[in-house]
Amino acid sequence: MHIQVSQDFRKKAKAAVSSIIIFVFVYLLIFLFTIVLALACIAAGIWLIAAKPMFVTLMLGAGLAATGLFVFYFIIKFLFKRHINDRSYLTEIKRSDEPELFKMIDEIVQEAETNFPKKVYLSNDVNASVFYDSSFWSMFFPIQKNLTIGAGLINTTTKQELKAILSHEFGHFSQRSMKVGSYVYNVNQIIFNLVNDDASYRNSLEKFASFSSYFTLFASLAIFITSKIQWVLAKMYSYVNIRHMALSREMEFHADEVAANIAGSVSLEESLLRLELANNSYNNVLNFYEARISKNQSSKNIYKEQFFVMNFLANQSELETKYDLPYVKLTESGLFNKSKLNIENQWASHPSTEDRVAKLRQLNIVKDRDDQPAKNLFKDFEKTEEKLTAKLFANVQYERGRTDLEFEIFKAEFENQYQKDSFDKIFNNYYDNKNPDPEVQENILSDNLNFDLLFDNEKVELVYTLIALENDKKTIEAIANKEFVLKTFDYDGRKYKSSEAKNLIPEIDQSMTEIKDQIKKNDSNIYNYFLKISENQGRKSNFINIYKSFCDYDKQYEEKYKLYTDLVNGTAFISERTPFEQIKNNFVKLQTLEENLKQEMRFHLQNPLLISELNEKDVKDLKDYIEKEHIYFRNEEYFDFNLQLLIKAINTLPYFLHRKYFLIKKEVLTLMKDLEDHHRIEKVS
Repeated sequence: MHIQVSQDFRKKAKAAVSSIIIFVFVYLLIFLFTIVLALACIAAGIWLIAAKPMFVTLMLGAGLAATGLFVFYFIIKFLFKRHINDRSYLTEIKRSDEPELFKMIDEIVQEAETNFPKKVYLSNDVNASVFYDSSFWSMFFPIQKNLTIGAGLINTTTKQELKAILSHEFGHFSQRSMKVGSYVYNVNQIIFNLVNDDASYRNSLEKFASFSSYFTLFASLAIFITSKIQWVLAKMYSYVNIRHMALSREMEFHADEVAANIAGSVSLEESLLRLELANNSYNNVLNFYEARISKNQSSKNIYKEQFFVMNFLANQSELETKYDLPYVKLTESGLFNKSKLNIENQWASHPSTEDRVAKLRQLNIVKDRDDQPAKNLFKDFEKTEEKLTAKLFANVQYERGRTDLEFEIFKAEFENQYQKDSFDKIFNNYYDNKNPDPEVQENILSDNLNFDLLFDNEKVELVYTLIALENDKKTIEAIANKEFVLKTFDYDGRKYKSSEAKNLIPEIDQSMTEIKDQIKKNDSNIYNYFLKISENQGRKSNFINIYKSFCDYDKQYEEKYKLYTDLVNGTAFISERTPFEQIKNNFVKLQTLEENLKQEMRFHLQNPLLISELNEKDVKDLKDYIEKEHIYFRNEEYFDFNLQLLIKAINTLPYFLHRKYFLIKKEVLTLMKDLEDHHRIEKVS
């Protein structure tokens, strides 16, 4: 297979190679400087010792020579650095274990005209990748790659989709034109190592300085010189990395084209669009069990549960089904993204899913499809899933022996938790990212308004358009303030120079004002609609009281949250180097805030709905905190246990505030739904 690389790819590759040539030139200048410096320091050290042999000159001469050698070592340390990938979480599989899977990999390797992976591993997540242990010498000697396939990916794809995804991974290494990408990547890693990965170097300098107070000065001098070198290299890293990321994005398109030629455009497109849902479902299961560690509960098969959650969430979003899997359309994947701003993210290594799908549709390559579940490639995938699940939970520390939750119990508890943490679908996502308006007032309602008009797609789009405009404004303000360095950007289909960004802000403000007015009018109509139907049902006072409770808490929320930020700021000194006397004074100043915190904790701990999701130990710790007076510092020493209680109470406060806000909001919406349900029944009867 030979795929002609695009003009964009050639352009980005030339830019990346040019940046490397410039880096090599700068590096050679620094390298020559460090050699001259090292030789000069050694010569000066020898001269100093020879001029007046004595202990002081011996130490000074040795320190001076060591300074030059340390600086020289800093600039060549990457030669000895080897990046070893952690494989402890991986499970190796062999051809004899899963011949059907290896047969598919054989086909991909043959069509992509690349080498078979050295080893094949299974991981837990929803991903696939090719990796290898790299070093400086990787650029000059061929290294066999390893393939990792996530069980969470296999569990949520068809055979053809999995083939497309694996073909994409091998596509990165399939052609000579792609090798420039690997070369650029390795050079980028070298610069990163020089700029950022200097912990062992600094440790060596600290050990050197600890031998004698004479050496402390020279260690500081070496750090000063290397910090200046790092500054230059950091600028070079930024310069090279932007071009590397641009090339990486083109390589993704190229690898997609390889995958499309092997497995077809549609298979890769459909798997890409489902990927976010599959990944969210996997993470939902992990989060479910993370909250149950204190109950010593675990899973027998998280992938069976992932599959259930994926279909449950798809059903909640009313997605279609195809090949017994959720079918996510491109319009559904970005349903609530109403931004008009288009900036090519120069630091992103991957193009957006929308851009990748657009390219795949342009290719429109059709292949014969095998749309059976990808898990059928395995002899006994359920057994494999259970082994991987057991390995995953073996890393979790439980107080007592863990118990696997029955699948039916998981389903019931997950659905129950989902319903507790979400709003009814009847509101069409209108309130998912906004709240009922606390400033609405009673007025006359137009007769032609009904529930469906108040929550139709047009009204929902207003909410998400406003959110997008608010985010766009923040980004454009950042461009105007030169926090984002770029030459041009697109807004609402028109190209702008970065210098024109500030001129756009009044236009966005005007759009925001118009949309806010429309939303405010709709919120007023909603309130008065429910006033009217609640009055018809003899429940007007009930509706007004519950709505007022929400409005009252909405006003209190900012003030209560300010207590949290004041506490965080007031305790920041604990993690900083602070004089003992200042520590005492800080805790004295904290007393009023702490009393307010205890008052809030007492109030919230009386609410069973708020503490139901906290584990027993956390509840006990919080009660211990509020019932006793705690000393945090005495005799120039912190009392760590008491400090941990204080920090836990501070960090629990925003949870209580957020959760209570959600529960009061849900109470309002639940009443509104109940009123509407009764209203519809009355209309029918």
